[in-house]
Amino acid sequence: MSLDVSAELVQQAEMDTIDESAFVETIRQSLPYAWGIVETLVKEIEAENLGWSNHAIAPPNEQARGQLLRMVGGDAIRGAVESHFNIKLAFQNCHNLAVFRRDRDTAPAYAEFTSIRSQILNQTPELKDC
Repeated sequence: MSLDVSAELVQQAEMDTIDESAFVETIRQSLPYAWGIVETLVKEIEAENLGWSNHAIAPPNEQARGQLLRMVGGDAIRGAVESHFNIKLAFQNCHNLAVFRRDRDTAPAYAEFTSIRSQILNQTPELKDC
């Protein structure tokens, strides 16, 4: 299961009256490792006035890696996180998560980070089966 969804949130979904902030809180609680990385990167780009930043440190375990994959792999989850923080997420390999500011022109940096070239250059033997 991707998220620990409350019965109340399920009822909201059944009635098509979802409180997006409750969904975001569910993500935060269900994926604390991934949420923490995003939150740290957002604080970093704001504090240092950067256009983007990334976290390329391998997760401490498979549970943490799974959280990253669930956050970036689910369109609704990813979209809610991006909307909440007003950022754009990008992901490479099994753990290289980047946050791009939406209030700046980060298109060249985003294009480079998500390019085929960057993906190829970020391949390493230890990440082959991650």
